[in-house]
Formats: sequence, C-alpha cells, structure tokens
Amino acid sequence: MTGEERRNGLLNTILEADAPISGAALARKYQVSRQVIVQDMALLRAAHHEVYATPKGYVILQSRKDDEKKETSSIQEQKQQGSFSREYRVAHTDEQIEDELNTIVDMGGKVLDVTIKHEVYGTIRADLPIHCRRHVQEFLEEIRSGKSKPLKNLTSGAIHYHNVEADSEETLDLIEQQLKKKGYMV
Repeated sequence: MTGEERRNGLLNTILEADAPISGAALARKYQVSRQVIVQDMALLRAAHHEVYATPKGYVILQSRKDDEKKETSSIQEQKQQGSFSREYRVAHTDEQIEDELNTIVDMGGKVLDVTIKHEVYGTIRADLPIHCRRHVQEFLEEIRSGKSKPLKNLTSGAIHYHNVEADSEETLDLIEQQLKKKGYMV
C-alpha cells in the first residue's frame, strides 16, 4: 500500500466513523507506527481536509461528512466571511491554562489550535476547537483526568502558540491586550 492509498483509506475511515478514532487504533489498522499516522494527518490537513486531532482521537468536522476541501482564506475572504485570525505566542503555568483560555473566549475569540516548537521533533500542532467556557471546562477535564498532559509541557519554557479566530481585527487586538496585561504573551 502506498502512502497516498493509506491516506485515502485513513480519510475514509475517519469519515465513516461515528466517534473519534485514536492514532493508535489507526496505526494498528494500517499496520504502521503512530508517528506515521501523525505525519499522514499533517499531509491530509495540508491538502485542505478538515481533519482535527481531539483528546479522544481524529475527527472530521464538516456539515456533510464528505471529502470536500477546506478553502484557504485570504484577508479579503475573511472580511467577507466576518472572521479574522491571529497567532499568539504565549507561556504560562498549568494552573493558568483555564484563565488564559477563558480570557480568549470571553473577549470573543475562538481558540483553533495549539502549536509547540519541539527541540527534537520540530513543530507539533494539535487542533483545539475551543469557542466558549464550556469547551474550556471539557478540555480541562480531559487534561485533569490524567489521560494526557498539556502539549506546552513538552518544551522548555512552556512557550506555545495559539491560532485564534474572531469577528474583527479589533477583537483580536483586545484579546492581545488582555493576554499582555495578564503576562501570558511572550
């Protein structure tokens, strides 16, 4: 099986699933390592497939579960759609995660992902679709359950990045001001 055939199979497996599928389960099914699955997911995302990594596994969030490609948005398209995004470089303690995420959503932002720059593995990104305080609580419950640790803890200094979406540049400016005021911006 070629890599392209495997990625097409992965996409179909996730599309047909009724629940998130873990990387380990996909690795067993396709008889490859979990790292190969992670790389395949990055390639699928680069090909504009809406594959998201959640704490429970991979999912595809689309209104119709098909293999439509996600359109890339230019600034002009973002204005038409009423959404803007910005990446914030932040650092904080584990105890401050809740406050950081609540600050973003309370100001009208949607946390799209978390990215770290690992000294050995390079850039590691995980989708983190957090749009409200309820999502913050659900995320924290997953972390506190002991299933995993925050991705930021894999780097020295706990520096990480969040892509945040909002309805305007002004909202993104307000979020940035609040994150700076609280000392989270690096």
